Amino acid sequence: MNRIAEKIGTVNERITAACARAGRNSSDVRLVVVTKSASIEQVKQVISLGLTDLGENRAQQLAKVSQQVNRFLAAGNNSDRRIPTAVNWHMVGHLQRNKVRPILGICSMIHSVDTLRLAEEINSVAAKMHLRCRILLQVNSSAEPQKYGVPVGAATHMAEQIATLENITLTGLMTMAPLTRDKGVIRACFERTRELFVEVKGERLVGPEFTQLSMGMSNDYEIAVEHGATIVRIGSAIFA
Repeated sequence: MNRIAEKIGTVNERITAACARAGRNSSDVRLVVVTKSASIEQVKQVISLGLTDLGENRAQQLAKVSQQVNRFLAAGNNSDRRIPTAVNWHMVGHLQRNKVRPILGICSMIHSVDTLRLAEEINSVAAKMHLRCRILLQVNSSAEPQKYGVPVGAATHMAEQIATLENITLTGLMTMAPLTRDKGVIRACFERTRELFVEVKGERLVGPEFTQLSMGMSNDYEIAVEHGATIVRIGSAIFA
């Protein structure tokens, strides 16, 4: 417990410092703890520390871990009032259309919607399940061919199309910076995404719920916060 608590404390301190450098309030940044490299015992420790936003990269793993967490929450609420009543699951990895139904009733937000066909599938399944799904549009701001995400030039039009789907709430954008030590390259990626976010919002193509920028992982979250991230997705900086 102490090791994970210390690492979470360090992450929060660095988020606070990055916010101070950018003139932001640290309460405007949400930490999503990505559990893909964690054991269930480590996940339980995170929850016991009061963190209730959890992320997974794969649909099958999300379904498995969420069931384990639900059992833990049910048991904890009977014996330990520090255990929260629920957690918020975030799907942060690439999502195939045939994996939409198993996760839709689990996730509070899907970060990785990168095609109109995927958005339409989510919308169709959500309608059948009588749900409204919160999603982020994933943008390939680094223009790397191996990365998922809609190209920057097509993002505004796609956001406008997705915003018309009745069972989806488009709540913002997500991006991943290149894996590099060149901070200038990383900053350029995050700044371009922030500019795109402002552009889409300014043109009133989306609703008032369009408020989130999911940017930054364990190796670059401080830079992301300096460039406006409202959600950071941290895994290895906590569990490694």
